[in-house]
Amino acid sequence: MTASGKNSAVHAQIFVSGRVQGVGYRAFVAQAASNHGVFGGVRNLEDGRVEVRVEGAKSAIEMLLEDLRRGPSASHVLKVEVEWSACADGCSSFSIWY
Repeated sequence: MTASGKNSAVHAQIFVSGRVQGVGYRAFVAQAASNHGVFGGVRNLEDGRVEVRVEGAKSAIEMLLEDLRRGPSASHVLKVEVEWSACADGCSSFSIWY
């Protein structure tokens, strides 16, 4: 992939499984997203997973994915699934959804 392809804006829908609820994971994600300059949101799902939707440079999202696999110290991430697509929403902030 070319350098320009790595920096073009994309959308990623991410599902994180493991011990990721009740351990500060959403706040961790919000801080990590801010650090990497990506926009979107994060929420807990009823099935125990956390959903993250982000838009930004693909290279920045890939760095965010590394953080998501690690998580905060109280978490235990088992799986991170990613679905890539073209940018759709044009997000300009990052939110924790309840």
